[in-house]
Amino acid sequence: MSSTIAELERKRAAARLGGGEKRIAAQHAKGKLTARERLDVLLDEGSFEELDMYVEHNCVDFGMQDQIIPGDGVVTGSGTINGRLVFVFSQDFTVFGGSLSERHAQKICKIMDMALKVGAPVIGLNDSGGARIQEGVASLGGYAEVFQRNVLASGVVPQISLIMGPCAGGAVYSPAMTDFIFMVKDSSYMFVTGPDVVKTVTNEIVTQEELGGAVTHTTKSGVADVAFEDDIEVLLAARDFVDFLPASNREAAPERPSSDPWDRIEESLDTLVPASANQPYDMHELIRKTVDEGDFFEVQPTHAGNIIIGFGRIEGRTVGFVANQPMVLAGCLDINSSKKAARFVRFCDAFEIPIVTFVDVPGFLPGTAQELNGIIKHGAKLLFAYGEATVPKITVITRKAYGGAYDVMASKHLRGDLNYAWPTAEIAVMGAKGAVEIIFRGRSPAEIAEQTAAYEARFANPFVAASKGFIDEVIQPHSTRRRIALGLRKLRGKQLENPWKKHDNIPL
Repeated sequence: MSSTIAELERKRAAARLGGGEKRIAAQHAKGKLTARERLDVLLDEGSFEELDMYVEHNCVDFGMQDQIIPGDGVVTGSGTINGRLVFVFSQDFTVFGGSLSERHAQKICKIMDMALKVGAPVIGLNDSGGARIQEGVASLGGYAEVFQRNVLASGVVPQISLIMGPCAGGAVYSPAMTDFIFMVKDSSYMFVTGPDVVKTVTNEIVTQEELGGAVTHTTKSGVADVAFEDDIEVLLAARDFVDFLPASNREAAPERPSSDPWDRIEESLDTLVPASANQPYDMHELIRKTVDEGDFFEVQPTHAGNIIIGFGRIEGRTVGFVANQPMVLAGCLDINSSKKAARFVRFCDAFEIPIVTFVDVPGFLPGTAQELNGIIKHGAKLLFAYGEATVPKITVITRKAYGGAYDVMASKHLRGDLNYAWPTAEIAVMGAKGAVEIIFRGRSPAEIAEQTAAYEARFANPFVAASKGFIDEVIQPHSTRRRIALGLRKLRGKQLENPWKKHDNIPL
């Protein structure tokens, strides 16, 4: 018996060593943690239970039969984050560069299948050179098996990808289908084809960082959500982030005790909106003064800054926030902001997370660049997302709500449950000056000025919309948190179903 136990310990030690001390040292020299060290940071202490530690690849080509390392380049299993179950896989770059083999993929698929069965989030730590070339099409088949599970798990359990090293070629499509992607600056990158191939095909000279680094994907492409400074920071952020999310679409998000009074009055909000209609203000201030303890986890903070999305809590319960940002492009909706917010709204709806929308939108961004790149279709994504959402929806218009953008931003007509406006709100087809110049085309400047003043007196307030029932109440800014908290209480029992369908056909 003792020899059997000794053999077990020997095998465990071999698996834990991965690619060996030399490769572990190389990983540390790059400022990166190993696959197992990452799981130690991510999960509650002592909670990780590993599966498939002894799995080996089945490749016999190119001398691979003589290179067997237990675990085959990925550590899989389950653990807890703040006491809540999650399933995890962590690719080990010290073993064959973290490359994906048929067995490596089977390990990932196994924990994804278990997560779907029991209803728990999946967190993938990606650090891989891509498909294991020695295995050829078997490796590609492994990727496709993972992709299929990403599709089936979408909207059923939260899926989070932490890109902590290379993620190239076919490997990028699994994270792309997950709900959120976090990256590490200077040590992680994602691209379909690398700089060398790009140079060969298009003659473009580009670095890995420029092509697919964390800053590129969190600012320009919007592929990833947040970029962090190092491994530790991204792993701790993931712990905080998971705390906002439900375990599955069958469960409510976790409640966190809060000492912040639900009816807290914020007098400073009464002066948040400037007297001048053209002067911006920071919508982050409204969000942070509305949520519990000012705790707001913003998603995609550096991409499409004209709209803000993220999670906060009201009375300890998770709420998704969408808000126009007057500090960027005056809060206009454009292609990037529409796509960014639409996907967030759909995530919240899939997991029964209520949505609060703060509106200050002068319209859609004009210009040939927007039109020729499909603002009509892309803007419709946000409209569609709000229209199909059946979760509680509360909207607060703070200043401008003009034109079609008024409709799009969770208006009463898109089944908004509670639609409030501040006294400073203006709800109209367009701004007074533009409207008057169309209605009274050809009149003298004096007449235009007179009619503009009359138009503003008539429409530059929330009461016309309120008189039609499009606004439920004009509220004092300082009572915004109290109104939202009361509204969310009322809507906890909300039941609403869309007509039966196999699935919708959102304008992709």
